[in-house]
Amino acid sequence: MTAVVKSQEAAWEKKMERLRHRSLPERVLRICDDAAVRQEDDVAGRAANRARVLADSDPDNATLARRATEATRRHEAASEALHKASVCLTFRALPRPALEELIHAHPPTDQQAADGAAFNPDTLPAALIAASSTDGMSETEARELLDSWSAPDANALWEAAWQVQQESRADLGKD
Repeated sequence: MTAVVKSQEAAWEKKMERLRHRSLPERVLRICDDAAVRQEDDVAGRAANRARVLADSDPDNATLARRATEATRRHEAASEALHKASVCLTFRALPRPALEELIHAHPPTDQQAADGAAFNPDTLPAALIAASSTDGMSETEARELLDSWSAPDANALWEAAWQVQQESRADLGKD
């Protein structure tokens, strides 16, 4: 075996080892019931961005630099307040075979299948939320939240668990 072939094989083994140890994608759903805290973080974030753009446009202007620093501090404080007022739920993608098995365990009813559904939208959401939750949420708890929350919040919970299953970190573009 030539040195070039051995080098290529070693490079492939190293690459394959990295591929085997990739972590699965995760998605966080932040829930904050305090509208004032959410709004302050949003307003402070936009103000900080504007102040940074202005400061960057005139790097020698000390007043703009000071305003950008103050706006950034305000945003950091608002973000900290948002973090403290929030409950965060984390979801991790399932390995493909586990996701497929879960979907197959929740087949659509005849009517749902006739309407084009690939799975039962009444049973899969709670099961997927529980299966992908890194916080230990049970299927019963997921069903409770889906049934008791408003439609937009329940949809956000489902979307967090579903979207992380669809997240790709592969790029087919040029290297």
